[in-house]
Amino acid sequence: MAEPAPSPPWTVVRVHGLPPIRLHDLRHGAATLMLAADIDIKIVSDTLGHSDTRITRDIYQSVLPQVGRSAAEATAKLVPLQRKAEAEKAARKAAKKDKAKKAAAKNAGKAKGDKPKTKANAPGKGAKKPKHGKSQK
Repeated sequence: MAEPAPSPPWTVVRVHGLPPIRLHDLRHGAATLMLAADIDIKIVSDTLGHSDTRITRDIYQSVLPQVGRSAAEATAKLVPLQRKAEAEKAARKAAKKDKAKKAAAKNAGKAKGDKPKTKANAPGKGAKKPKHGKSQK
């Protein structure tokens, strides 16, 4: 008895409710996932059988914007002293600005809270101030 002919792949996909994906799409998906996992471009290129890594870069680098972003962040981590110096400078500037605001608010509060001196509460011209430790009678 003869074996039944194999079902065409699209029939298997339809029967099992799978999305219609070509094998070439799986290849692109695998390459994209490898790049997203920070696999070296040379390894990805060799896996795909590309003759040169430029082919792999040209095809896949634009697929994942986060690959470029992660490269920029990794580069920025190499110069932490510059970032730290900039942060400290910004913090000093903010503290100086805050201190100036507090001083201005304090001066404004003094001007509003001052009571004008009158003859009743102002010391007289000839009045003597009591010395420390001695009481005047």
